[in-house]
Amino acid sequence: QVQLVESGGGLVQGGGSLRLSCAASGSIFSISAMGWYRQAPDKERELVAAINSGGSTNYADSVKGRFTISRDNAKNTVYLQMNSLKPEDTAVYYCNALVVVTTTPKYEYDYWGQGTQVTVSS
Repeated sequence: QVQLVESGGGLVQGGGSLRLSCAASGSIFSISAMGWYRQAPDKERELVAAINSGGSTNYADSVKGRFTISRDNAKNTVYLQMNSLKPEDTAVYYCNALVVVTTTPKYEYDYWGQGTQVTVSS
């Protein structure tokens, strides 16, 4: 079993910053990719940013230049630094990880965190 625990959400004024963290724990052999998704009311869940084990990143066009994803492989933790926040960034943010678990044979599974609310006021 693998657990993803998110933290760092909250209420912030437009133009402000927040930093989200997501720590993975449990039967982890390796993590190939980690990312952040978000879902606003009445909208589909969308990718915000992702990072692979080598450090390559991918961002949604709407957050490029404002958000930065990073990870600490030793701590199995991924971060999302969000700057210049806008009201349209308001959503529940979910952490995602592709994890190879410590079973024999080893399998890769897709895990999700419980979500953390980010609210940006105008």
